[in-house]
Amino acid sequence: MKTKKSPSRICVGCREPKEKRDLIRIVKNAQNEISLDETGKKNGRGAYLCRNTECFRQAVKSRGLERSLKTAVPQEVITLLEKEMSEVEAR
Repeated sequence: MKTKKSPSRICVGCREPKEKRDLIRIVKNAQNEISLDETGKKNGRGAYLCRNTECFRQAVKSRGLERSLKTAVPQEVITLLEKEMSEVEAR
């Protein structure tokens, strides 16, 4: 019997490889709108993060988020995403 491989991605905050289903995705769509994608199925360029705010803060500080999305992320979007990340972490 073959074992099914599960896809892995690297968190842009802590730079550790983890299974895709354990991470949360931040996506930039064709209209350059940046949003949180809990399903991982939205269209656009994505960056994967652990489900905690520390990894999010580290990704912002190291500019890993901007590098992954290939665009500058405005401060108001960062604040909104951090608020959403804390809500996801609380669940």
